[in-house]
Amino acid sequence: MRPEDFSPSDQEHLLPSPGGDMAYRCLDCGAEHPISELLYTCPECGEVLLLVDRAFDRLKEIPGDRWRRILDLRRMLNLPALKGIFRYAELMAPVIPLDSVLYLGEGHTPMVEASALLKDAVKANFCFKNDGQNPSASFKDRGMAVALSYINYLVKHQDAGQILSVCASTGDTSAAAALYAAYLAPEVKSAVLLPRGKVTPQQLSQPLGAGAQVFEIPGVFDDCMKVVEHLADNYQVALLNSKNAWRILGQESYSYEVAQDLDWDLEGRVVLVPIGNAGNISAIMSGFMKLMDLGIISSLPKVVGVQSHHADPVFRYYSEKDPGKRVWRPVTVQASVAQAAMIGNPVSMPRVVALARRYEEMAGGERVFVVQVSEQEIMDHMILANRHGHVVCTQGGESLAGLLRAMDSGVVGKDEQAICDATAHHLKFAGFQQMYFEDAFPADYGVKPRPELVNLPSEVAMLAEDKLPAPGKPLEPEAFGEFVEATAGEIANRLGLERR
Repeated sequence: MRPEDFSPSDQEHLLPSPGGDMAYRCLDCGAEHPISELLYTCPECGEVLLLVDRAFDRLKEIPGDRWRRILDLRRMLNLPALKGIFRYAELMAPVIPLDSVLYLGEGHTPMVEASALLKDAVKANFCFKNDGQNPSASFKDRGMAVALSYINYLVKHQDAGQILSVCASTGDTSAAAALYAAYLAPEVKSAVLLPRGKVTPQQLSQPLGAGAQVFEIPGVFDDCMKVVEHLADNYQVALLNSKNAWRILGQESYSYEVAQDLDWDLEGRVVLVPIGNAGNISAIMSGFMKLMDLGIISSLPKVVGVQSHHADPVFRYYSEKDPGKRVWRPVTVQASVAQAAMIGNPVSMPRVVALARRYEEMAGGERVFVVQVSEQEIMDHMILANRHGHVVCTQGGESLAGLLRAMDSGVVGKDEQAICDATAHHLKFAGFQQMYFEDAFPADYGVKPRPELVNLPSEVAMLAEDKLPAPGKPLEPEAFGEFVEATAGEIANRLGLERR
């Protein structure tokens, strides 16, 4: 529909207008800084920043039920700028005008209810939100859509000139950053740093295909991140890791979509999300709190972060139940199939601590939890989910494994409905599936295949080699008929088929 097709009363607020009073706010010293330049840490104390709208209370002039109608009506619009996550523009980045919004098809990924057999197998009521159906095949596109839209705004309206974007990545961030930057070429160019040998071939192909300059660095993601931070501190580049607070705003859209797809009813719901650099869980908490503050939702769901035992600094931090005794300690990561979460020193950890405290204060009780799962559990549950009709990456397997661990520990009850975050497309991690099926995991992963989950192709060649078809060497009709009959007969025998 077009805006003019709506009634006069519904046209009011239907299209977001640029507004708000946005500023960077330091999570440590509380200092605020203007958004006229790209900042990643506080110039005064060096700590992580959040972007805040100091005029957020103006949105409270619209009642919660009216907001629900506005957002539901926007679903019907065919304006490209509002077809993606900027449907929620006022909640995320109200200063960006619609003519600067970069939309590549991101957002509004499906929430797919688990099949009856899968629910029965794991004894849980849940669904997957398939964020692998974003343009670059991961949730990272949400943050990039806002971060690059803001850069587009600076270029179009603030004479920013040519900008070089740079990021460190375990794969998905680089794919998203390179894709969105390529769309804005030549004004925006892209460079990405990857840990050598720690990115799947599928993920490596993405930034290369988008034309980014790709640098492979010895070590792990945390080492790449230090190099990128040094570049951002000393050179004119735009940092696109989750240290970039605009990224966090875009990832809040996950919360808004979950709430809207559940008709704004979050009572008895639980959201499970893998924790890597901790930007996603930070954004999810922030998004739900904004909805609650505006009266759009009436209750906050539980949020459960999940970490592999090979990269679990956030789990270790929250394992201490007394907040006064918690001490933050980065960890040295080990090889993990959940590559996007293989981070030992998440840059967004200060955001997690601050937002989790506010989240539980707003909820009036404990609502944020972190659980740990094994590499074996991650792979088993990825394969199990895909075996039942889902499109789940290793991080999605991590979420499902985390749900079972949370249920075992009493964090999640049997009457609650869980939303498991599948952060990327399964095909990015097809190599791990093949290693599982072939029992080819290196010993340090600690993964052994469950026989009932293994699936390998079986060859059917029932005749002598000279009686089989080959490329460029078709068989004569009589020989081909013999080949078809023999092959079909063997397949029917293996499948236990009965002849008509």
